[in-house]
Amino acid sequence: MLKVENLIKSYQDGNELLYALNSVSLTVEHGEFVVILGPSGSGKSTFLNVISGLESPDSGSILYDDYEIGKLQQKELTLFRRDKTAFIFQAYYLLPFLNVEANIKMGADLKGNQHIREIIDGVGLGGLEQRLPHELSGGQQQRASIARALAKKPDFLFCDEPTGALDEETSKQILTYLKKLQKQLKFTIIMVTHNSSIAQIATKVIKMSSGRIVEVTNNAHPCDVSELTW
Repeated sequence: MLKVENLIKSYQDGNELLYALNSVSLTVEHGEFVVILGPSGSGKSTFLNVISGLESPDSGSILYDDYEIGKLQQKELTLFRRDKTAFIFQAYYLLPFLNVEANIKMGADLKGNQHIREIIDGVGLGGLEQRLPHELSGGQQQRASIARALAKKPDFLFCDEPTGALDEETSKQILTYLKKLQKQLKFTIIMVTHNSSIAQIATKVIKMSSGRIVEVTNNAHPCDVSELTW
């Protein structure tokens, strides 16, 4: 379980103190699919970065099964992110001198995962394994970054607009595969997106505005990816 309590994250803008997160609290159970919605500037990406350990809050607590990551030293936090989490960002962050297969294998090697063939095929990159990132389209690069994250077999998968560079058909393919793997491996997905349609497949939907959570909706009956309309 992930339990977040009273998170505050602020920035100085001249003489003004701006709150990216303002007393945010949330509980996420193991195996949930959480979608975070909100307009630009609402704090959703900052929230994702803070609860995943990429950024530090000014105050508040972030507990993973009673394990407070805010109290970890940098080395311990790095090990936590390596062993427990994976990230899919809007930027692809592929290593330009490694081909598709090698980029994906980097994620797999962190968990000793020797079975990346299914992941490569699952995200639709079969036949492109030997291409370098600059030889791929933007959508193909995004799929490679998604495959690299999934190859880690994380406990928590954090996603910031993972389908932002993909067309509707490919987005649905990726989301279907994410849901399939989540069912098999029982990991938790926390996803930031501007696409409110994706909320229909989530078990929990968070709406943010001005650094606060303004609405939490639990969805007992998420719809199938095939039912989504963009």
